Amino acid sequence: MTQLTLVSPEAEEYARTHSVAPAPLFEELKDITLARTSSPGMQVGPVEGAFLKMLVSLTRAGRVLEIGTFTGYSALMMAEGLPDDGELITCDLNPETSEIARAFFARSPHGRKIQLEFGPALETLKTLRGPFDLAFIDADKVNYGAYWDAVVPLVRAGGLVVVDNVLWSGRVMSPESEVDRAMAAFNEKVRKDARLEPVMLTVRDGMTLARKR
Repeated sequence: MTQLTLVSPEAEEYARTHSVAPAPLFEELKDITLARTSSPGMQVGPVEGAFLKMLVSLTRAGRVLEIGTFTGYSALMMAEGLPDDGELITCDLNPETSEIARAFFARSPHGRKIQLEFGPALETLKTLRGPFDLAFIDADKVNYGAYWDAVVPLVRAGGLVVVDNVLWSGRVMSPESEVDRAMAAFNEKVRKDARLEPVMLTVRDGMTLARKR
């Protein structure tokens, strides 16, 4: 299983206990994800989730776009940061994990803000209209470059694009596999994209925040 944090478990736990605690529903979602999915490590953790929620709040986002729903943890976290009339569109094509996500969206008071678009994200993105205030990319890594190209035009000037797993457990520094090389190439693509101002953070498995000029 891919290591999803570059800090020690003790430091990760310390950060968790010194961050705002998520609602009890998120702990249940974590347990269901662990019990019913083959790759529970794909779920964002409580610290990263709280960070995403804060980014939505700080940017005063009204519309959010997410590529990669998984079981819905990050979507629900970001939805909590949206205003009452906010909208979050999330894209996924896994029927089992999408079923879990929909069930938890229905149980949250913020779930009504979320619209899950089922199907290949690149096809869904062709049907969407911007502008979005914030976009979060956390799906299949080989397609990150294609997602970037499709998402950036949908984000408003001054908006934020957030990308997960950009350090890829450190393997982007010495890529060996196809996915390693894809992630390293993606990071170079972002670095050279003059349309945005990127900052790469060492949160969990690495996150890039890129402000659109």
